Amino acid sequence: MANVHKHKQRVLRGIDDELTEDFDNAARNSGSDRSTVTRAFWEWYVGRPGAEHPRRPAAAEEGGTTA
Repeated sequence: MANVHKHKQRVLRGIDDELTEDFDNAARNSGSDRSTVTRAFWEWYVGRPGAEHPRRPAAAEEGGTTA
């Protein structure tokens, strides 16, 4: 079957295109992707054992943009 995903898709509303692009770039700059960073944050936020808060790329930590 084509286009069948292993996990159920979750949709977040109210996130503008610019923020989405910045987030994708930041995730890529840290050697990751949007889904991996989001999942890591959610696991950390709810206190799952062993979960760690995802790190931001250096430019974002310094208050600059990642683009």
